[in-house]
Amino acid sequence: MTRTNIADLALLGGSPWFSEPLHVGRPNVGDREAFLERVNGILERNWLTNQGPLVREFERRVAEKLKIKHCIAMCNGTVALEIAIRALGLTGEVILPSFTFIATAHALQWQGITPVFCDIDPVTFNIDPGRVESLVTPRTTGLLGVHLYGRPCDVCALSDIATRRHLRLFFDASHAFGASHGGKTIGSFGECEVFSFHATKCFNTLEGGAVVTNDDDLAEKVRLMKNFGFSGLDNVIHIGTNGKMNEVSAAMGLTNLEHLDRFIAANRRNYRCYREGLEGIPGLSLISRDGEENSNYHYVVAKVEATEFGLNRDLLVALLRAENVMARRYFHPGCHRMEPYRSLYPHAGLQLAATEALCDRILVLPTGPSVSPEDIVAICALIRYAAEHPQRVSAHCSDGPSPI
Repeated sequence: MTRTNIADLALLGGSPWFSEPLHVGRPNVGDREAFLERVNGILERNWLTNQGPLVREFERRVAEKLKIKHCIAMCNGTVALEIAIRALGLTGEVILPSFTFIATAHALQWQGITPVFCDIDPVTFNIDPGRVESLVTPRTTGLLGVHLYGRPCDVCALSDIATRRHLRLFFDASHAFGASHGGKTIGSFGECEVFSFHATKCFNTLEGGAVVTNDDDLAEKVRLMKNFGFSGLDNVIHIGTNGKMNEVSAAMGLTNLEHLDRFIAANRRNYRCYREGLEGIPGLSLISRDGEENSNYHYVVAKVEATEFGLNRDLLVALLRAENVMARRYFHPGCHRMEPYRSLYPHAGLQLAATEALCDRILVLPTGPSVSPEDIVAICALIRYAAEHPQRVSAHCSDGPSPI
């Protein structure tokens, strides 16, 4: 189906192009029977949590895949990040990008640590090492890099700064499971890296996360902290909380780990379909992937330049969502423009020009095994129609609903 009349647009009352919503991150599920078999085993053993056999197997297999010494599985990625922060002994201030999911900043603020927002590189969208050092103060204790959209940040430059300034260095690798940098698997950089295995990630455990590290002492501390500080029965030797992964989540993780290559292959196929379908549209570009590195291709990210495209990003999102293409503005408007940060640091945006510019331009499109090449052809046709008829679309849609 192609659009031949402006009245066909769902935003103006026509029928949506897709009968069911196409989401950016619909849960990937491997072999359902294999998962249910594992769940039946859990019920037969009556061992639901507290470092059961599937959690231990999951940790071992993830560590092997990432080629690191320790994987400590957690109930979710946010708790994993919070425990990593405490285990590293961070205090005062920690430098991180504002262009990330809000949990990255919240994990610091929640523990009384001031997140100091650094601007991003306008090409890579990752934290700009050239701007980090000017933000270091006597209160700075750490650097938190984010591998945004699964594209590794400049770990070498950040490592150099951390070494010279005696700072702890760790990474939020929530988007980057299965990715590599310099031929080395993400998970082995800094003092530790933190993964999210949320249901919408390329690799999920229903809900879950992990801290991974090659540091034996840090791994021991993290293991204590995720289980209330217990060392054996009735022996608490450290402050801690309840961050444990349950057995059912580990069952899903083990099942999906066996199908990860299939998930990534579908993402790669979809990325190439989008590249072909959107090629040559003025003012719209997809972020690139390094063909020499591994990538999970989990996010298909476009940048919209309103002057060249003819419409701003928000109007394009509204048009797509009306057609049941649930495009997202990850990560609009930036952590610094969300609470409590916009009240605590009202002038932070003055130092974040590249971040603010990108927040108004970025567009994330649906992908994953549940999105077919035919779906992508239709999505690209919608976007191309909008680009070819910007004045007509804008004139009819300027009073349409704001995108979510």
